[in-house]
Amino acid sequence: MIDLLFAGVAIVLLLAAGYWVRGRGGHRPTGTWAMAALLVSFALAFASYVSFVEAAAESVVPGVGRLLSNSFTLAAATSVLAFMLQLNLEPDQAGRSIRVRVLFLTISVTGMTALFAAGQLNDDSPQLYALYVLIYITYLGVTAKDFGQQTWKQAKHSRRRSQRVGLRITAAGCLFALLYAAYKVFGLVSIGLELNLLPHGVRCSTPISPVRCVFSVTAPALAVLLITLGLTLPAVAWPFSQFLRRRWESRSYAALAPLWADITGATPEVVLTVAGAARGADGDADDPDFLLHRRVIEINDGGLALRPHRSPRVQENAERAVAARGLTDTPEGDAIVEAAILRAAVHAKKTGSEPRPDAALPAPGAASRAGNLRAETEWLLLVAHAYAQDEIARTATDDATDELAPSGTDPQA
Repeated sequence: MIDLLFAGVAIVLLLAAGYWVRGRGGHRPTGTWAMAALLVSFALAFASYVSFVEAAAESVVPGVGRLLSNSFTLAAATSVLAFMLQLNLEPDQAGRSIRVRVLFLTISVTGMTALFAAGQLNDDSPQLYALYVLIYITYLGVTAKDFGQQTWKQAKHSRRRSQRVGLRITAAGCLFALLYAAYKVFGLVSIGLELNLLPHGVRCSTPISPVRCVFSVTAPALAVLLITLGLTLPAVAWPFSQFLRRRWESRSYAALAPLWADITGATPEVVLTVAGAARGADGDADDPDFLLHRRVIEINDGGLALRPHRSPRVQENAERAVAARGLTDTPEGDAIVEAAILRAAVHAKKTGSEPRPDAALPAPGAASRAGNLRAETEWLLLVAHAYAQDEIARTATDDATDELAPSGTDPQA
């Protein structure tokens, strides 16, 4: 079971690394290679814990599996620092800082290798092993602490929700890394004082058995998974959120079609030409954002052109009907009233009725939605739904016809 955990984590990390280095239309975000190095280093560290990999390595050099996994973990720690530095510093300053970190990594791994070799020659001396652990845990603990503080601080200032969530998940992973570091320090004290509180040679059968495996296996595994998830989440969430946004724009564009067709049919002058319309950021007139923006503008412009034909009587009748349903002062109720007014106004414009001196008031909340495409679209979707399907709106033209008919005549005649 423990081998499946290590192998599974390694595979997930390698897949995540492949996602980061994959080209995105010729553009790779800042810190791509540092992130890939982080993920690959962690993947190799966990792969070195798999029984058959460890056995193959130790058949050449006994006990070398620990050195390999620890070295890869320090390389991952250096990579995550490099990623952080590239995000927060200017390129030249980040480059200098990263070179210093790589130098420290080289010194640390060289020292650990020398102590490991010396320990092999001295029957696994506890003192040499303690020095080995001291180098390893100092580098790892300082990195986890600094990176955890930095990610938590950055989470408070990030604009995108996926970044805020991802950075907080990463900070949580750093806490598990610090828990692992604390366990190692405890083991270091045990070795240095020859207390033998952590017996050697005991393998973990599950992530929680024996109990010390919670600290030696589960804590670092959770640290790696949470850090990987937190740093990868924004990169994965961004294309997914863009897909959802474009799907919503396309569906909204289609849902507004009946309302748009009636309003622009009565006021064709509001229809924008492609050459005169503001295009999307990519200049593509077929972009869903561009098409939806244009449709919302045309509906609103048509509503303004129909303002002289907005009937107060239709508004009063619709408000009474909405009140009877218990929808007064609700978005749905306001949308029904607006749909009834617009349907009657379209009818009046198409039949050549004279403009009214006392037009009905605009729908509530118009000022708060101005300039907000999503808010304006969501409002118009409610209006469009009521316009096409609600009985109050559908009978608005009858109220308008009754109002225009001369006294004592039958409007249906």
